[in-house]
Amino acid sequence: MLRHPASYRDPSGFIYQYNGKYFRQINPSYFEEYHAIKNKGIYKQLWDKNWLINHEEISIDNDKIILKPAQLDFVSYPYEWSFTAYKHAAQLTLRLQLFLLENGFSLKDASAFNITFQNGKALFIDTLSIERYRDNEPWKGLKQFNEHFFAPLLLAQRHGSYYLKSLQHRINGFPLDEASKLLSWKSKLSPTIYSHIHFLGKQKNETIGQASNDSKSKGLDKVSQIKMLKTLEMHISKMNLQENTEWSSYYNQTNYDEQAFNLKKEFIQKWTAEINAKKIVDLGGNDGTFSKVALSNANQVIVCDIDQSAINDCYINNIKNKEYNIIPIVSDLMQPAASLGFHNQERDSFITRIQDYGSDLSMALALIHHMTLSGNVPFEMSALFFKSLSPYLIIEFPDREDSWVQFILNSKRDAIHLFDDYNLANFEDAYKKHYSIINKAAIIGTHRTLFLMKRYER
Repeated sequence: MLRHPASYRDPSGFIYQYNGKYFRQINPSYFEEYHAIKNKGIYKQLWDKNWLINHEEISIDNDKIILKPAQLDFVSYPYEWSFTAYKHAAQLTLRLQLFLLENGFSLKDASAFNITFQNGKALFIDTLSIERYRDNEPWKGLKQFNEHFFAPLLLAQRHGSYYLKSLQHRINGFPLDEASKLLSWKSKLSPTIYSHIHFLGKQKNETIGQASNDSKSKGLDKVSQIKMLKTLEMHISKMNLQENTEWSSYYNQTNYDEQAFNLKKEFIQKWTAEINAKKIVDLGGNDGTFSKVALSNANQVIVCDIDQSAINDCYINNIKNKEYNIIPIVSDLMQPAASLGFHNQERDSFITRIQDYGSDLSMALALIHHMTLSGNVPFEMSALFFKSLSPYLIIEFPDREDSWVQFILNSKRDAIHLFDDYNLANFEDAYKKHYSIINKAAIIGTHRTLFLMKRYER
């Protein structure tokens, strides 16, 4: 039995791994709460709403209760969500708390790490975060909610999507006093922003993650709490991020004509079928256009891209089209999320989670020239990177006549000669050291070549 490194903050129990599966142990201190929640039918109602991770009760004795939660495909973290996904995670937390209050229970905390996305929707995964409500007790998780959700969303609106990555650098949440300074004075005119950010930001004696002790919330009755949380939920539901980026309209300005675009799609569909790829990682996948092509044969695709706006479009389109087997992730492959937290083990790195996901195929379409020419990553290093993720690789190589390659090379000015080695022959030589080339096809009408490769297993 191996306790999960992220499961140590709550003495009520912990998650552990056994024979490759995840289980949850409940300690005796939480027995009474667990049985109260179970006997009131709270778990069942939350499962029916798809708000809470399902679990199976494995065993009960005097020392422990063992649950087997539904096994998740992939756990994403808040700093990998797009703006709309972040909003939906915040709204789920508030709606969950409202439901619990109305039924005599409450959330102990409001960590954004209690949420991940499964089947295209936000899902609360901390089963032991529920406790019985005590009359006139303010919500313990309110300040943490503002530090984990409301402040990053507000700052992203005002200063850009970079602030959605706040928890990557501050795992316990964005300090409200700092958030208050970064927001405009006009924001103080909003009763919701004032009370949740500016007022709580003045409470210097509180430590991060603790319950709000301000005098205003002491003795706040349930009706008032529900009204306050509904107002906060309504405010968040109206938030949006207007951020046009270089890649958000990429497919409207590519150098593909319709015929070449369709030809590329045909190759991907054909090759993914040939290797029977069921789990795919689409690296630099923009809005997931080619992930959807691959899904005609696969069961699930993780599409990741540095561009928040493109991934946000992917997330929204997946909901509209009810395509729940695409997992959109905002990630910069030149500096993907590292492992962090206590012992650097509380949150796994992006690379570790992708490797544990066990994909059959990685796709790197229109990516290698950015890694090589903009990121200065040698071919041998990018080959080793892709090789570490999946046994198969579909990779697109744009040659030096490609307009995007020319644009990047021209931006090098006097240093352009440093990239003389960027050509198809050198690319193939470097990748052949790690892969066998199964298929190679020029995309007619472009200066690009598509490869299907299989890594050497040695």
